[in-house]
Amino acid sequence: MLNVKKTPADRLIDFVIYAVMAAIMLITLYPFWTQVVISLDGAGVDGAAYASGIVLLPSKLTFGSYKLAFKFDAIWNGYAYTVLRTVLGVLLSIVFTSITAYPLSKRDLPFNKYFTGMILFTMLFAGGTIPSYLLIKELHMMNTIWALVVPGMIGAFNVLIMRNFFRAIPEELEESARVDGAGYLRIFAQIILPLSKPVLATVALWVGVGHWNAWFDSLMYITDPNKQVLQVVLRKIIIQNDTSDITQIIQNIGKNTAYTGRQLQATIVMFSIIPMLAVYPFIQKYFVKGVMIGAIKG
Repeated sequence: MLNVKKTPADRLIDFVIYAVMAAIMLITLYPFWTQVVISLDGAGVDGAAYASGIVLLPSKLTFGSYKLAFKFDAIWNGYAYTVLRTVLGVLLSIVFTSITAYPLSKRDLPFNKYFTGMILFTMLFAGGTIPSYLLIKELHMMNTIWALVVPGMIGAFNVLIMRNFFRAIPEELEESARVDGAGYLRIFAQIILPLSKPVLATVALWVGVGHWNAWFDSLMYITDPNKQVLQVVLRKIIIQNDTSDITQIIQNIGKNTAYTGRQLQATIVMFSIIPMLAVYPFIQKYFVKGVMIGAIKG
């Protein structure tokens, strides 16, 4: 590796870049850190954790608000449906996106450009909210998990990313397998998919985060409050400022409790963030490779 001596101007540019990146990191992390501190602050209504305007550390560390949040039934219902939606959505999306992308990765596929053009068309033009609602209703998927999973099962962008990744796999591997008598299905299952872990993990992360954070379709297609996903529960508490359920929890526990609705809000926000933070480190190692190779124009 060449040891290039940096000039004063280079060092100044490096300093500016690091300073800007550090500022962006602080701006990004501070709201998250604020929620962590408020949820862990044991000083309760008399504490200064969210009264001073600047929150760095909890005045008294406690996990009591998390214990209270465990008594919030709407959270667990929302969690159950969000986890079910995310798992089903990721599995079905990976299966259907990969079996759509693999044939398109073959340049000799008849009408390849026509099929690719149809997929690109869906990226530019969508049916709209009302036609989508009527379609889900006519398919009798209202108030079912399928209303949340099926519409996003195949994403056009994900198909193109996966198609380009499949094209980057040397054709000689498939030719050798065909010489040994393997068909397309066996080649796809035993050669292509094992070599495609980076792009599969990348698409799984995108789809998983999308399902985890989605709320509008649940609000539109799910009318049963016991089947709402976690983000709808959070929206009700935080954006609509409907804290009736939290207030009920506090009243049930007793008037002398030290925890406030604001602390329980922060705790519930942490409940929704922690699963994604736990999953991301295991997928991150595949992320750059999956995106870079899949994004190369095929």
